[in-house]
Amino acid sequence: MRALTMGVEEEFLLVDRESRCPADRAPEVIAAAADELGDQVQTEFYSAQVEVCTLPVADTARLRGELARLRRTAVAAAEEYGCRLVATGTPAVPPARPLTVTDTDRYRRMARAFSALVGQYDGLVCGCHVHLGTMDRGTALDLSHRMRPWLPVLQSLTGNSPFLLGRDTGFDSCRFKQFSRWPTVGPAPVMREAQYEAYVGALVEHRVLMDRRMLYWYARPSEHVPTLEIRVADTNADLDTVVLVAALVRGLAQGLLTDAEGDQPPPEVSDRLLRAAHELAAAEGLNGWGLDPVSGERLPAGTLVDRLLARAAPGLESTGDLALVEDLLRRLRREGSGAARQRAVLGRHGRLTEVVDTLASATATV
Repeated sequence: MRALTMGVEEEFLLVDRESRCPADRAPEVIAAAADELGDQVQTEFYSAQVEVCTLPVADTARLRGELARLRRTAVAAAEEYGCRLVATGTPAVPPARPLTVTDTDRYRRMARAFSALVGQYDGLVCGCHVHLGTMDRGTALDLSHRMRPWLPVLQSLTGNSPFLLGRDTGFDSCRFKQFSRWPTVGPAPVMREAQYEAYVGALVEHRVLMDRRMLYWYARPSEHVPTLEIRVADTNADLDTVVLVAALVRGLAQGLLTDAEGDQPPPEVSDRLLRAAHELAAAEGLNGWGLDPVSGERLPAGTLVDRLLARAAPGLESTGDLALVEDLLRRLRREGSGAARQRAVLGRHGRLTEVVDTLASATATV
């Protein structure tokens, strides 16, 4: 089987250099970065956010190079306008004034249609999405079903949003809680292509969603490129964590597609257990407890990570990434998740501004 391509979308926060509060300067920053990046730099829902998108690549070295290039350009553009680029799931320092929705027709309509979900001071979240391709919609749906039991484990590796409105939420990924307010956020339901088309069409027709791009399942067929998009990770300042997750997602998918070719059915998993597993992964992260959504067994998150690595190992071997992933996992376990690192900085310095400065420096270190 040929290696799937990978692509990554990273959503970043812009903060004012002096106050470290979210800064509504995305239009200027994006325009400056677009001179070099073109449409690889884009708007997001709030005007204190910037999104960058890699080109599809076939190996992790090229992926890391793409991510580094995009970050360098976006960091420089942010500095040009008196702010810093920060990779975090939620702002550590709260906004000083109400958040501003990006001034585009689609985002204005979303803000009106879902006004109850658009917080004045909360609700700004930044995720990291991995695209796997290329594949048709039927294959993407089947693969999304096979990946369902493993996505909480992947989520546990990437928690990088412990703070909201200036306080510790107790979650490694507060972004998970904030984003879950929107319709369709959650595990992908099991359905074939014809069911999918009818279901999504009905959601739009009955105005549960404004359009098909608002389908926010944790794994979804992309609406604009022939890929499966995995949407469980917080944006992480540590570039190695991003590469690790992308490589793990691809390695896992390679093995699961082999199962599909052999007509091996995916495991049956209840939505109730899946949602509980995601909740626990968001709360406790890499060093707490996790839930096996197939057996319902409560286990240390590290044990579930070991199982994920074993399941992904054949696919990782086929792409030449097994040694790299093992090394990056050892480093992540030794140094701690993004959330653990944020809390450690606050413990040492006692100031959330130091957390922001550390995140900004790490985001710029490529």
